[in-house]
Amino acid sequence: MNTNIAPTKSNLMKIKDELAFSKTGYDLLDQKRSILVSELLTLVDQAVDYQNRVEKALKEADEALEDAIMHMGRLKVANLAGAVNISSSITLTSRKVMGVALPRVSTEFSGSGPFFSPEGTSMLSEVAVSKYRDALSLMGQMAELKVSIMRLAREVRKTIRKVNSLEKLVIPDREATVRYLTGRIEEAERESMIQMKSVKSRMERMGK
Repeated sequence: MNTNIAPTKSNLMKIKDELAFSKTGYDLLDQKRSILVSELLTLVDQAVDYQNRVEKALKEADEALEDAIMHMGRLKVANLAGAVNISSSITLTSRKVMGVALPRVSTEFSGSGPFFSPEGTSMLSEVAVSKYRDALSLMGQMAELKVSIMRLAREVRKTIRKVNSLEKLVIPDREATVRYLTGRIEEAERESMIQMKSVKSRMERMGK
C-alpha cells in the first residue's frame, strides 16, 4: 500500500484504473498460462510417444544392419555404404502459440533404391538403408518436440511469475491503496461537513 499518495479523488480514480488494468492483465495472463500448460502437456505426451518410436526405429535399423553384415560380411557392407547416394535436407519453419515461436522440422530425402547391384548383395542392405532413413525422419520430429517443450516450459515459468506477482503483490497493493484513499477522503469530507455545520451554527447565532 502506498500511503505517500495525496488523498484526492483524482488520485483515487487513477489507482482504481490501475487496479482494473491489473485485474484485466491477470485474467489474460491466467488464460495464457492455461493454454500454454495444455499445449505443453500435449507435446510432452507426443514426445514420449516419439521417443519410443525413435528407439524402436533405431533398434530395427541396427538389427537390419547386423543381418546384412551376417549375410555379406562387414567389409562388403562397409564398401557398399559408399555407394549409397541419398541427399537430405531439413526445412525449418515455425508456428506460434500465444506468442511463443515453436519450430517445425521437415526432413526430406532424395534418392531411392535400389542403391546396389543385385549381384552378390542382399536385400537386407536395402532394408537397413530404408530403416535408418525412417529413424532419421523420426529424430527430426523428436527434435522439433523437444525444442518446443523447452520454449513452452520457459514461457510457462515466466507467465506464472507474472500471474503470481499480480495476484499476490500488485492487485492486493492497489486494493489496499484504494481502501486507504477512500477512507482518508471520506474522513476529510466528514471533517469538512462538521466544519461547515459549525460555521453555519455560529453565523446563525450571530444573526440573532
